Amino acid sequence: LLNVAGILGDTKATPGHERALSQIDDAWFLKTLRVNLMGPVLWSQALAHLMEHRRKKSDEMTRPPAVVANMSARVGSISDNAMGGWYSYRISKAGLNQATRTMALEWKRKNVWTVSLHPGTTNTDLSKPFQGNVKEGKLFPVDFTVDQLLQVLDHMNEKHSGGFYDWSGQSISF
Repeated sequence: LLNVAGILGDTKATPGHERALSQIDDAWFLKTLRVNLMGPVLWSQALAHLMEHRRKKSDEMTRPPAVVANMSARVGSISDNAMGGWYSYRISKAGLNQATRTMALEWKRKNVWTVSLHPGTTNTDLSKPFQGNVKEGKLFPVDFTVDQLLQVLDHMNEKHSGGFYDWSGQSISF
């Protein structure tokens, strides 16, 4: 299950991305939480019965795990926040990282692994307002990002469940 929902805002057509506390708009903040956090959590809840594979001794080594990958962002890392701003987006993605970790702990006995993934800056509508600030070679085409994230998932094992990883498979601290 790949939960890829995400909104950020551009401060022209939307109230987000807030650079200061004074710029927070409560309706936008709630919408951001609904899309970036509650959407993936409730979608995971709705599909949990399909994800939960109860292990039997006989198929423990042959049945692959189900995987839930929640698309997060490096700016959702509390310890990696050196610039501030982007209140609703950062908080929604930090909350999603916490939900990912919590699901991993709950589902580990059911052969379901969960991870948060940071795709890097990908050429999508979400990143368009910010692409002018992206360093050369750091704006990824969608196909590249998808291939990279699938490779990260293909190389997962149980110890990765509950973690936060970037598009190259590097661990990101919460």
